[in-house]
Amino acid sequence: MGAGKSAVGRQLGRLLHLHFIDSDDEIESRTGVDIPFIFEKEGENGFRKREAKVIDEISLKDGIILATGGGAVVDPESRSRLGARGFVVYLQTSVAQQVQRTQKGRQRPMLDNGDPQKVLQNLMDVRDPMYREIADLVVDTDGRRVQEVAQEIYEAL
Repeated sequence: MGAGKSAVGRQLGRLLHLHFIDSDDEIESRTGVDIPFIFEKEGENGFRKREAKVIDEISLKDGIILATGGGAVVDPESRSRLGARGFVVYLQTSVAQQVQRTQKGRQRPMLDNGDPQKVLQNLMDVRDPMYREIADLVVDTDGRRVQEVAQEIYEAL
């Protein structure tokens, strides 16, 4: 969360001339409601089921850049599919940077309950090993501009 997945994905899509898809945007498009509403009505489990289905479908496509929600790796099937079907880039970001980046802008249902720093640290503790398990490339995004991160990925590819 707050790593820049969507922004970097869009920029990388431009550099590679590939279609960019954000799984959260796809879920919102299919349901006609935003992610916070899905969390409110169905909880995280309901959202993760929708997310897993979307990731399964989209990850079968060729010639795309896919940005997933930060918790997509928690689902073992999604994690396996992402790792097997594509080149996975983990945009690693410190908790301090995540706190700073998530203070403004879009709603983040996972941060609605409790101290954001503590929530983000707990999520990082659980998710970081899962990201690293499937990552083909790990890129640090702390203090970096979107274009700079996208260029590093482009050069690594």
